[in-house]
Amino acid sequence: MLTVNSEPAIRQREDCTIPMTMHAAVYRGQSMVHVEEIATPSIGPGELLVRVEACGICHTDLKKIEHNLLSPPRIFGHETAGVVAAVGAGVTNFQPGDRVVAFHHIPCGDCFYCHRKLYAQCPVYKKVGITAGFEPAGGGFAQYVRVMDWIVKRGVERIPGGVSFERATLAEPFNTCLKAVVQCDPQPGDFVLVLGQGPIGLMFTMLCRRTGARVGATDTIPERLDVAVRCGAEFVWNPRSSDLAAGVKQLTEGRGADLVIVAASAPGIVQQAIDCSRPGARILIFAQTSSAERIEASGAEICAQERTLFGCYSASIDLQRESTDLVFSGALPVEELISHTMPLVKIRSGFDLALHPGPKSLKIIVQPQRWV
Repeated sequence: MLTVNSEPAIRQREDCTIPMTMHAAVYRGQSMVHVEEIATPSIGPGELLVRVEACGICHTDLKKIEHNLLSPPRIFGHETAGVVAAVGAGVTNFQPGDRVVAFHHIPCGDCFYCHRKLYAQCPVYKKVGITAGFEPAGGGFAQYVRVMDWIVKRGVERIPGGVSFERATLAEPFNTCLKAVVQCDPQPGDFVLVLGQGPIGLMFTMLCRRTGARVGATDTIPERLDVAVRCGAEFVWNPRSSDLAAGVKQLTEGRGADLVIVAASAPGIVQQAIDCSRPGARILIFAQTSSAERIEASGAEICAQERTLFGCYSASIDLQRESTDLVFSGALPVEELISHTMPLVKIRSGFDLALHPGPKSLKIIVQPQRWV
């Protein structure tokens, strides 16, 4: 144990030896990720070392890898849950052995954007505060991560007993969806259409149904429509085999949806949202996170028919506790979202499955401590 002035600089579990090296899935450029043995990250004052037990695969990271949006080397993965292995000097709110989930972005709280609650635009928020090594990029696709001091202060939540690490990984993506639903503000009786029923779309279905809105959902994978019904959708469509716009208008006295949430990325999907919505409707653009994704839509149907198109991105610190409580409490059927778990060594298979989902695939969770 390291010491400074006879006081421990780092405290760790006495029954747990932290290895000098660990395994991590390292992005090396050219859309390639390799599982390598690298140094276990060291921590400084105010920081945590977390032993990663589970990390969800998110399409935001997949886009960064597939399209080489960030310079290598990096270790991605930001839906991270695990056990505190060691705490740095000055940390009093967490102890080795605590089960935690960590948010990788936390705003400063005092800038132009924070005062307007546009936290995702805050310069400090844009800094990633969790790393497994190299340039910080989340780090959850590794066996250990270093959680930096400003994240420790406001971005780490304890996982209650009885809640699995796999379930806990959903806290961060649930926060992003809850933030968007709060911004959309669906009212009881509104007709909300959610385009896409992958894990994010299903979260939107759960949260919108919770507001008292009527929820319709679409997906091209029939099995996902079955899950959507279990998550609260009253009406479901496969847009490849049905007239979606006609179906929605039939349920809304010929008007169209009051709110459309675009929870998938596909050519023409924003125009599809317009076609299914009424004049004056709101359309949330949520899945288009890469600058390479372009949107074409009818200007007149936005302007002359007074529709509002808007975006929402990433998590809100104001909703951090509420989102974790929703995930941990069992109030929503979030376990429906988890379809696969796999060891770190098979992460490439997990990426492929997330990019090319099959009938049964939804949220894929990597377990870095698992070997088979």
